Amino acid sequence: MQQSEIICNVLNELADVIAQMSNEEYSMCSVNLSGATIGQHTRHIIELYQCLFNGYQSGIVNYEKRKRDIRIETDRDVAVHCIDDILSDIYKEDKHVILEAVFGGEAIISVASSYNRELIYNLEHAIHHMALIRVGIQELTSISLSERFGVAPSTIEYRTKCAQ
Repeated sequence: MQQSEIICNVLNELADVIAQMSNEEYSMCSVNLSGATIGQHTRHIIELYQCLFNGYQSGIVNYEKRKRDIRIETDRDVAVHCIDDILSDIYKEDKHVILEAVFGGEAIISVASSYNRELIYNLEHAIHHMALIRVGIQELTSISLSERFGVAPSTIEYRTKCAQ
C-alpha cells in the first residue's frame, strides 16, 4: 500500500469520527487532555498538512507558520472540509524541500528533507494526536472507535503477531 493511501485511510477515519460528534463535544475541554479539546488536536493535525502543502511550491516548509484557525477547532464541519481538502491535494510528485524550524525565538535551523518524508512525518504526527483524541472521545462522547484509531501501524502489526 502506498503512503498516500495509508494517509488517506487514517484521515478518512478521523473525519468519520469527528463527523459523529456534536460541535459541543468536539470543542469541550477534556480533563484527561489537560484542558485541551478534540478540536484543538484535530486542528493541529490539519494545520501541519496545510503547512506542508503551502511550502511545497517554494520548497521551504515551516510547521511553526500555522494559522491556528479557531474555526477548525470549534466547528467539526470546517474540520471535515479541511480534511477533504488535504485528501484531494495529497498526491504530489516527491521533491526536495527545506524544513525550517525556529528555536528560542531566534535561531533558524534548516534541514534538507523531501515531500514524501514530510508526508510520513505528518502521518506519524496525526496518529500520535489521534491517540490523544481517542482519550478525549472516550471521556466526552459515547462514540465507539475501531481498534486501529490512533494506533501506529507497527503496533497493530505487533499485536497481530502476538495474537497468533
